[in-house]
Amino acid sequence: MQGSSTPAAPVAGHGAAHGQSNGIPEGILGHHFESLQQQNEAVRMGMWLFLATEILLFAGLFTAYAYYRFQFPDGFAQASRHVDLWAGTLNTFVLITSSLSVALAIHYARTDRRRLAVFCLAATLVMGLAFLGVKSLEYLHKFQEGALPGRYYHFEEVQEPGAPMYFTIYFLSTGLHAIHVIVGMTVLAVLMVKTARGRFSSRYYTGLELGGLYWHLVDLIWIFLYPLLYLI
Repeated sequence: MQGSSTPAAPVAGHGAAHGQSNGIPEGILGHHFESLQQQNEAVRMGMWLFLATEILLFAGLFTAYAYYRFQFPDGFAQASRHVDLWAGTLNTFVLITSSLSVALAIHYARTDRRRLAVFCLAATLVMGLAFLGVKSLEYLHKFQEGALPGRYYHFEEVQEPGAPMYFTIYFLSTGLHAIHVIVGMTVLAVLMVKTARGRFSSRYYTGLELGGLYWHLVDLIWIFLYPLLYLI
């Protein structure tokens, strides 16, 4: 009989909003979304749009680098020989490894291995601190040499025209990237705490996935900065 039929199961997203379905933590689903799937699609699209604006931001610096390198090829070539190649190479290794640890954290969260996910996120934060530490030593060396941006430049070993502009772009691009590293570390630290509290699991891990995506962008930008500033 129709009156005795089994009630329809609640939509996964609405059940998640009240902690009633699939074990998804309470408060995941926004009130303006009909389902968790719809919300996930929306936040992923928003994240990709945000990352596109970040790429445009650094594209401006890359364009300035290309223009001024064409204008001052000798000055840029000589100045680039006085950056700390060991620091750039070490930081490249650190960031690539940190991308792996973030990917592993997402994998472990998806497979309900919470402790391993938290450990990988903590390892990523340690590597982020290592990156900033190496960059601080590199900056200190440049301050001691006088290889500073613009009118503050007084590095006696390189007096070619364009050298001050090289170090202006160097500090702008690496400094802006360092700010992104700090932001990414802050995001990952919050996600690590939430992961430890059981927020992310095989049933829901979108927030962790988006945080990892941002960290991958930070690494990708460095992959472009490293050859431009240290190798070419």
